[in-house]
Amino acid sequence: MPVHNKSVEIDSRTISIETGNWAKQAHGSVVYRSGDLVLLATVCAEREAREGQDFFPLTVDYREKFYAAGRIPGGDFKRENRPADHETLMSRLIDRPIRPLFPTGYFSEVQLLITMLSADASTSMEGHAMTAASAAIACSDIPFHGPIAGVVVARVDGKLVADPSLEDRERGYLDLIVAGSATAITMIEGGANEFTNEQMLEALEFAHENIKKKLPFQNEMIESLGI
Repeated sequence: MPVHNKSVEIDSRTISIETGNWAKQAHGSVVYRSGDLVLLATVCAEREAREGQDFFPLTVDYREKFYAAGRIPGGDFKRENRPADHETLMSRLIDRPIRPLFPTGYFSEVQLLITMLSADASTSMEGHAMTAASAAIACSDIPFHGPIAGVVVARVDGKLVADPSLEDRERGYLDLIVAGSATAITMIEGGANEFTNEQMLEALEFAHENIKKKLPFQNEMIESLGI
């Protein structure tokens, strides 16, 4: 399979997806890059549902490798352990906007894995992880009514910021994780410190505008692959 690359520049930051070079046996895979953040998203699906299957068995597993931050696990066992709480929560955040986009009655088992290969403290990873997951499925022949994208929104020094640094996120008065399609917001998670309805609506509109910026290069990838 030839290598395909697509990229987009958002607020002076280049986001790129690449397929065809990694995880070639997966039904869909992308290497997603934004600054020093590197994510590998892969998806595999059974061709047929099991006999008698009456629900959609989707497994989403998000993992952060210690080497992504240049660290080695401590203790007696120098190996990766079971998922941390934040990895389990991140898996659920990815699952929520992705699951409803598979066709009604589609019961084949699907496994979606997102692995952080390199960390970057200058950007929040949640929105990028959702976007990478969507891109991996979009690059496969698995039926999927996507793509979608995600974004983290913070309010820092009175200004809304998309995918802020970890430092800005900690000192901001707003922390939203939003996912959506080109036409609608489909998931909201987070909180704020004494925000008015108008301010929250402004933040959601800002989030959706940034989500829409992360969709065209996924559609371009789908088109170039001829799916």
